[in-house]
Amino acid sequence: MQDNRFVIITGLSGAGKTQAMRCFEDLGYFCIDNLPPTLIPKFAELCLQSNLKHIALVVDIRGGEFFDSLTGALESVQQLGLSPEILFLEADDRILIRRFKESRRRHPFAPTGSVLEGIAGERLRLASLRARASKLINTSNLSNYELKREISKYFARDHSTEFLVTVVSFGFKHGIPMDADLLYDVRFLPNPYYVEGLRECSGNDKEVVDYLARWPQTHDFYQHFFTFMEYLLPNYQREGRSNLVIAIGCTGGRHRSVAVTNALGDLLRGLGYNVLVEHRDLKNAKAG
Repeated sequence: MQDNRFVIITGLSGAGKTQAMRCFEDLGYFCIDNLPPTLIPKFAELCLQSNLKHIALVVDIRGGEFFDSLTGALESVQQLGLSPEILFLEADDRILIRRFKESRRRHPFAPTGSVLEGIAGERLRLASLRARASKLINTSNLSNYELKREISKYFARDHSTEFLVTVVSFGFKHGIPMDADLLYDVRFLPNPYYVEGLRECSGNDKEVVDYLARWPQTHDFYQHFFTFMEYLLPNYQREGRSNLVIAIGCTGGRHRSVAVTNALGDLLRGLGYNVLVEHRDLKNAKAG
C-alpha cells in the first residue's frame, strides 16, 4: 500500500457519507466533514508537514458554490505529490426517498421541491465526479457493518494481510445474518436477562461481562472457542480467503452474543488480524 492515503468521500445525499466517515475513523484515518474544496490544497500541505499519512474528507454539495472548485483542488493536491482517491456513494432512488422521509430532512439540492427532483438534479451535478471515482459503492442494500467491510477491503491502513474478519453479534429472534460464513449459538451460556439489574444492560457493560465470567461454562467455552479460532483462521487465510464473517447469536442479541463478540474481536486483534466488530441487533434487542 502506498504510504499516504488521501481520500475524498462524496456522493449522493442520503447515501451514507456520514456512516462512511465513521468507518474511516475506525480505520485510523484523520477525518474532516464538509471541508470547502478551496481549502483542500492548503489542508493537504499541512498534513504533509505534520506527517499525517491517512486522511479522509467528506465533500459534497453542502459546500454550495465552493463545490464546483473540487476538480481544481484535487489537481493542486496531485501537484503536492499526493494521489487523491474518490469514494463515491450512491443508492437507488426509492431507497434515498425512504431515507429522507424517515429522517424528515429536506433534500439539500431541492429545499423547496420534491425529494425526487432533488435526487435527479444531484445525480446530474455529480455525474462527472462519479466517473472519476476510485471506488463506487451502492449502499441501497448494505447494513452498516457491510458498508464497513466494503470500505475496509479497499481503504484499510494495514494491508500486511488482506484477510478481513467481521465478527457480528445477533439475536436469533431477529433472524440469522445471511452473509455469515461461521455461525455460533451461545444461548447455552447463563442469561443475564433474567438477573435483576442486568436486563437493561448489554454485553458492552462490565456488569454483564463480569456476570458471565462467574460461570465455569463461560471459561470452558472461551478456552475451546478461542483455541479453535486460532487454529481455524490461518487455514482460511492460506486458502486465499479475503474475508470471513463470524456470526455469534443469542436470543435477542443484547447480552451474551455481544459480550462474546467483543471478546473474540479483542482476541483476533491481538493476534494481528484486521477485525471489524458489529452488533447487529443491539439497538432493538430486548432479550439477551
